[in-house]
Amino acid sequence: MNIAVFASGRGSNLMAILNAIKEGKLNAKISLVISNNSNAGALEIARANGIDALHISRKQFSSDEEYVQKILNELKSRNVELIVLAGYMKKIPSEIIKEYPNKILNIHPALLPAFGGQGMYGLNVHKAVIESGVKITGVTVHIVDEEYDHGPIVMQRAVEVRDDDTPETLAERVLKVEHEIYPQAIKLFVEGKIKVSGRKVIIKDEN
Repeated sequence: MNIAVFASGRGSNLMAILNAIKEGKLNAKISLVISNNSNAGALEIARANGIDALHISRKQFSSDEEYVQKILNELKSRNVELIVLAGYMKKIPSEIIKEYPNKILNIHPALLPAFGGQGMYGLNVHKAVIESGVKITGVTVHIVDEEYDHGPIVMQRAVEVRDDDTPETLAERVLKVEHEIYPQAIKLFVEGKIKVSGRKVIIKDEN
């Protein structure tokens, strides 16, 4: 399966997915990495691994239509079947969501629907978690729809919130779990084991 990864930052989840592919745990190919940030580490990782890496920002285009069409053209020219968001800081345009229904994944550093929505990313999430007093946080992989952090949930994993946690220490432990479960969630899609029924994701039995 041809995958495109959208990332804005250093690309640690991209690296985790690449490692899973190299280790034979994920039968997929990352055909394209797109970033809105020309200095993103994810673009460097892609280039170092021989993957097409593109900086595509809305600022480069005179209209939303041109911007969206550029992304769609790049995806279609590489026969991309699944889009994976890995720390991508921009909302996906509705035209792309409609073109790839139930084929766009995102990973969020909390147990959605808690601590999600606009502005809830990175350390903002972990700070809010600690301030709330909850004892459990975690990681959510979900399908992207037209609302922030709203689409059907594919997979979740809990992470304990410790009494002495700072946003930074919590983020570090949560990120390790992200690296574990994101390739697992992608594998379900690659192997055709995901069925979406409304807000519910059904994982087909191995048998």
